[in-house]
Amino acid sequence: MKTLMREPLVHFLLLGAAIFAAYSLMSNGASGEPGKIVVTEGQIASMWEGFTLIWQRPPTSEELEGLIRDRVREEVYYREALALGLDKDDLIIRRRLRQKMEFVTDDVVAQAEPGEAELAEFLARHPDGFRAEPRFTFRQIYLDAERRGNALKRDAARLLAELNRADAKADFHKLGDATLLSPELLDVRASEVTRQFGEEFTRQLTQLPKGRWDGPVTSVYGVHLVWVGEQTEGGAPALAEVRDAVRREWDNARRIEVNEKFYQELLKRYTVTIENPEPVEARNRSQR
Repeated sequence: MKTLMREPLVHFLLLGAAIFAAYSLMSNGASGEPGKIVVTEGQIASMWEGFTLIWQRPPTSEELEGLIRDRVREEVYYREALALGLDKDDLIIRRRLRQKMEFVTDDVVAQAEPGEAELAEFLARHPDGFRAEPRFTFRQIYLDAERRGNALKRDAARLLAELNRADAKADFHKLGDATLLSPELLDVRASEVTRQFGEEFTRQLTQLPKGRWDGPVTSVYGVHLVWVGEQTEGGAPALAEVRDAVRREWDNARRIEVNEKFYQELLKRYTVTIENPEPVEARNRSQR
């Protein structure tokens, strides 16, 4: 019995029965008897609350009467449209009804509360979706290849030797060529480095030694000399670090699973025949 009550389809059937029973009671006066329209007290209260929520004040008597008249007009048009079959074979209506059916199963998932063990298992099965990015702390000096021309390699070697001397006192902020790029980035994600400097720069950055200037390193802008202070390797995080993200993905995966189970159960009620149409290629040829 415990296993049965944990089955999402059972939850849906119970919830669906309650929803349809409530709908039947609520709509009995509104559309149960042909030729008779009853605007219930509950519907009027809902109109009053909706108006108050939007306009931050209750409706006047005239405004409430207008809302009621509009509700009656809507019901008249709705019934007449159904009588004329205007709801049939309408793509927008079909999609909206499908969406509303899926919303019902979504409500089942929203009530589910996963335990820590379930979330930990989900994280273990989908580690790549939550893997922490590598992070870098580094400095860079930009060298304008176009301005320096053939002297670029010589200038880079000279600057590297100067920067890496044991008694080096040069301020790296004042070296190199003018650029809007930040000369120093602290504990930035690899994706942010790539956004600013390009994928090739990030790839080379992972291969540089720490604690000394190296290069030249190429970016989308040109050439740089780079000093890497810290590099934190990415990896699978602990559940506590990414619990909210894991919960969101668990909810989404559960929603898809429940919707698919519900659909497969409904599909068993139908015999589906798919006629074999004329091949697209042959039809296109015949139209030429």
